[in-house]
Amino acid sequence: MNLKILVTGSEGFIGSHIVEKLVKKGYKVKALVLYNFNNSHGWLDTLDKKTLKEIEIIAGDIRDLSFLLQITKKIDVILHLAALISIPYSYKAPYSSLESNILGSFNILESAKINGVKKVIMTSTSEVYGTAQQVPINERHPLNPQSPYAASKVAADKISLSYNRSFDLPVTIIRPFNTYGPRQSLRAIIPSIISQLVSGKKIIDIGDISPKRDFTYIDDTVDAFLMAIKSKKIIGEEINLGNGFDISIGQIINILKEDFKFDFKIKVNKERLRPKKSEVYRLIASNIKAKKLLNWKPKHNGLYGFRQGLEKTIKWYEDSNNLKFFRVNEYNI
Repeated sequence: MNLKILVTGSEGFIGSHIVEKLVKKGYKVKALVLYNFNNSHGWLDTLDKKTLKEIEIIAGDIRDLSFLLQITKKIDVILHLAALISIPYSYKAPYSSLESNILGSFNILESAKINGVKKVIMTSTSEVYGTAQQVPINERHPLNPQSPYAASKVAADKISLSYNRSFDLPVTIIRPFNTYGPRQSLRAIIPSIISQLVSGKKIIDIGDISPKRDFTYIDDTVDAFLMAIKSKKIIGEEINLGNGFDISIGQIINILKEDFKFDFKIKVNKERLRPKKSEVYRLIASNIKAKKLLNWKPKHNGLYGFRQGLEKTIKWYEDSNNLKFFRVNEYNI
């Protein structure tokens, strides 16, 4: 249990939840946050003081190899979550996605190789598959990136596997399908809708409501990462995390109206639409491999589990102390 773990992207949605859980489990945690002018540590700044005392927070940038070579010394496990993840932003600034996601991942792998890190867990995305060609999507499904962001993650995944095969670096790729829950950025569909509703809007700006996604509640995603730290069966593997249950954006809107009694109308905002050939219309995961290698099974499963997770998410965003961190009236790409 005395493993020292470096978490990149620790200030973000998934990263902050992972850091919080690692501390509770007794791990020694080094949390890398992106260097910024006002010394913000993102969501880590909202954790309780007792938890924060147990975390070594370091500001820096995964695009700087010399920096990573220093901070990965005497690290046992790297959980690499840092990435530029916005798909719409990758249309506007594709090089930024390539630099952060490809070069940044290469730097993590190279520093781990040089410093003898015992396990490297790289975070992928279901977007690498593109619209499902067969369902459920298992790890053998063809890769078909439909955005610069998705292409950058395919490249990062392939480089990661090459480091395992070429240098015997103990690498694993964890591929979450659409994690949702408290602290998520408004660039994602569920918090985008909920934040508009709890702030009192009656007409909700939205994009295409037809795409279907396999949503995984944050606690379940975090559990899988912690299981991956312990597992001895996963080196060199790619592992999907999902429920095997998909739901459309339109269906989520109906649930919010019927089950949670929100009264609102929707307005399609062209700015929120992806280019037609770039839209991913269906993602649904096979989690057989995750069950086999990680002994992982999502607790928030199926339609009932999704409603449970949605209820927890709504309650979090309804708290004005949480909502104040977001600019609800601005489109966050």
